[in-house]
Amino acid sequence: MALKPAVFLDRDGTLNVQIVRDGKPYAPDNLADFRLYDGVQEACKALKAAGFALVVATNQPDVGRGLVPKETIESMHARLREWVPEIDRIEVSYDPGRGVPSSRRKPEPGMLLDAAKALDLDLGRSWIVGDRWRDIDCGKRAGVRTIFIDFGYDEETPSAPDFTVRTFPDAAGVILAAVRGTTLAS
Repeated sequence: MALKPAVFLDRDGTLNVQIVRDGKPYAPDNLADFRLYDGVQEACKALKAAGFALVVATNQPDVGRGLVPKETIESMHARLREWVPEIDRIEVSYDPGRGVPSSRRKPEPGMLLDAAKALDLDLGRSWIVGDRWRDIDCGKRAGVRTIFIDFGYDEETPSAPDFTVRTFPDAAGVILAAVRGTTLAS
């Protein structure tokens, strides 16, 4: 059986609107604040139609820190699946980011590797889209192409992404152009 390419999607700041305080992004902590960016549903439909598996890979450390109930995150993911039924899988790390990091907490590639094994994915033909340096480093470690959504956060980006865009629909456009064999400058 031929392996399928995937687009790995960060959640907060990529698919849904993040909360920005003092130049730093934060995940919404309740269902009422959980909403998608404009164009996400259409972009996901286009990626799925082009033959990509869609996998959300998200760090949710506030659960591990005891700040947000796991049920709240699960309700957000249920809503996300309603809004974007093209999503094949959601991988979550609840590691609080203290002490020895989990192999599944981005920037480690564990969530991508686990999804690749479960869904028979071809990492060499896959992409990751995210708005944080952890997403880009995770993608590099997993051997996928990387697209950084640049919101101008007050943080460093240790690894250079393959492409930089302003929105998720722009990222989908880069991927779809690459599938068509068009060369784009990043």
